[in-house]
Amino acid sequence: MPKFTTYDGTELAYRIHGEGEPLVCLAGGPMRDAAYFGDLGGLAAHRTLILLDARGTGASAEPADPGTYRCDRQVGDVEALRAHLGLERIDLLGHSAAGNLATLYAAAYPERIRSLVLVTSAGRAVGVETTDEEWDKAVEVFADLPWYPEARAALDTIGPDTPLPHVLEIVAPFGYGRWDGAAQEHAAAAQRQVRWEAASAYHGEGAYDPEPTRRALAALTAPVLVLAGEYDAGPTPAKAAEAAAYFPHAELVVLPGAGHFPWVDDAEAFVRPVVAFLDPEVRTVTVDGVRLAYRVRGSQDAPPVVLVHGRGENSTTWAHIAEDLATDHRVYAVDLRGHGLSDRPGHYGFDVFRDELGGFLKALGLTGATVVAHSMGAGAACLLAQREPDLIGRLVLEEPPAFVPLDPPRPSAQRPEGPLGFDWEIVPSTDAQLNTPDPAWRADLPAITAPTLVLAGGPSSHVPQNHLSSLAAHIPDARLAGIEAGHLLHTDRPGAFLAAVREFGL
Repeated sequence: MPKFTTYDGTELAYRIHGEGEPLVCLAGGPMRDAAYFGDLGGLAAHRTLILLDARGTGASAEPADPGTYRCDRQVGDVEALRAHLGLERIDLLGHSAAGNLATLYAAAYPERIRSLVLVTSAGRAVGVETTDEEWDKAVEVFADLPWYPEARAALDTIGPDTPLPHVLEIVAPFGYGRWDGAAQEHAAAAQRQVRWEAASAYHGEGAYDPEPTRRALAALTAPVLVLAGEYDAGPTPAKAAEAAAYFPHAELVVLPGAGHFPWVDDAEAFVRPVVAFLDPEVRTVTVDGVRLAYRVRGSQDAPPVVLVHGRGENSTTWAHIAEDLATDHRVYAVDLRGHGLSDRPGHYGFDVFRDELGGFLKALGLTGATVVAHSMGAGAACLLAQREPDLIGRLVLEEPPAFVPLDPPRPSAQRPEGPLGFDWEIVPSTDAQLNTPDPAWRADLPAITAPTLVLAGGPSSHVPQNHLSSLAAHIPDARLAGIEAGHLLHTDRPGAFLAAVREFGL
């Protein structure tokens, strides 16, 4: 493991895990070996994780002065690591108790923070604390689970003389969204990973002075992501929101079904908002309670165009097209729910995507934008243009469903093995609607007033081409153009695709 010497001569160690831009990660516990992070639920596939072993933990040396275990005395360790890494500014993640350390560092060195991620972070540094009574009330969310009565009874045995290792063992079931085998294994590792004498000193007297910290944070211009677990008792989502309010540019995301270690409870649900937040090309907006990621290119003053992907894809499928269109347009490429870096709420359908696309346009003030959409996304855009014809200025439908009942109907699809880049529940939901679509979806095509270009991929496409010509015939101001490319026109023949949309007037 690489090592460096911090401000008082103590040698500290850190792990390097993953690839991409570095993300410095501070472990909680307090004073727990950073090994408990693992790869943070797969976050290492997107960023190079710099996992610091705090002084006296893991492979780091013990300090000569045990008083330096106190949280505020470790701020210098973070700054020494930044200098050792040769980074002008850092992306910094703090979990649990280490959220206090990350906060104190941001207050002391606001100019060194590029972005800050606080994961189920204690808010003592800004004066937001959870009382024992509030914690006891919060864990009642688990009251209907079979393990709760015994675990709750054990809580009542905790007293001022209960050893910290035993306290941690008792409260462990309440720290996870699901007390399953993975959670139990993760919790058991804490017994050998926490430096107990250091943990007792971490929150020691004098560690925090909230009022000056809050004043100092007013100078923090970097964005802050505060992640809370829906089932976490400390902090609860309400407490996390209270702490987030002290940061000038903070966003609160509550992870459904998660506890204090959200990457253990649902790795993908944890990674998505973190990756979206850390990627400077990705922005987010909430539509009907669903957090949608999107990418933007082009001048703010240019006419807007919105790119909508097909089923199982995401905004990155438009990279080449977006680069070209951004020369004279403001290009927005969205990840629909269940796809890419957007939330996966578990409720899908063409009508759901229709309403979501409409909400996206309204939320960003894009009324009258040109919408270019592929396949499933084109189906949603077509339905939106019927329902709210004034919302879309021009419409490009690339290989859209024609909403003619399929004959024969699609059989039940089997989920492929391994992780997917989208929520599989989208497939059976939309297949059912393709087999027996709402008759109004085709009957209301004449309600579309936007000039429309329907792009057909030719005989190698799985979409019946006569259905597309019929679709275009039912839209009052539509034209049909063919590109021999199959179903994926904009990726397989981007030049021809761009020529067609440019000729259409983009």
